[in-house]
Amino acid sequence: GSVAMAAAQGGLVGRLVSVLETYRGRDRVIRTFCYGCQLMGGALARKDPAQAPVGRSLLTLSEQLSHCRTILRLFDDLAMLTYSCQYGMGAKEDDFTVRWLSVLNNLADQLYYPCEHVAWAADTEIIRANSQKWWALSMALWGASLLLGIARSLKILALLRRKLQTQPSSPEELRAQARAEALTILSNAADLANAIHWLPPGLLWAGKFPPWLVGLMGTISSLAGLYQTYVKGGAGTV
Repeated sequence: GSVAMAAAQGGLVGRLVSVLETYRGRDRVIRTFCYGCQLMGGALARKDPAQAPVGRSLLTLSEQLSHCRTILRLFDDLAMLTYSCQYGMGAKEDDFTVRWLSVLNNLADQLYYPCEHVAWAADTEIIRANSQKWWALSMALWGASLLLGIARSLKILALLRRKLQTQPSSPEELRAQARAEALTILSNAADLANAIHWLPPGLLWAGKFPPWLVGLMGTISSLAGLYQTYVKGGAGTV
């Protein structure tokens, strides 16, 4: 029993290391810690005055991890552009709706990065610009990307359900794809809740989330993404 447990722990550590060795995997781990700290810090600062200093420290750590990810994204434009060019107009997609939702999703993602870069540069006074306007624009593009992603996953789920009815020969593979799309919807929906919160006040619940709720939504999204990365790592495709 102890040998099996040690082997399992070794496999778990090995899988975690393989995730951390990739840029996307490391980003998802940092993202999970960032939102986890915001969730715990916000909850502690809200509920127990005696724990408020610890809560504030966790919120500060969360903020610094968020800054870290913002700076790392300065180098994402070329990778996103390469992916968008490779995907092109989605000629390999069989479904028209999936194709155009994917193209529009890629466009929103591509535009998001330079807007965020300008907002960051304005915040750090590298350039002179109204950072709030650029942050609002980047959040709107992120929200649009998330909505398009949800719509795309819902359409793919409908197509997979149809395939399950007409092609019962490979149900496990189709169900695995369906689970992946369901996780993507969960992740995008949680992120969309935060994206709306970060928009200028006046739209839906913009500006109304307490820190712990932002942390909770982000943690849900991050754990879903981290699980997907972990599962892909198990298949040797991190």
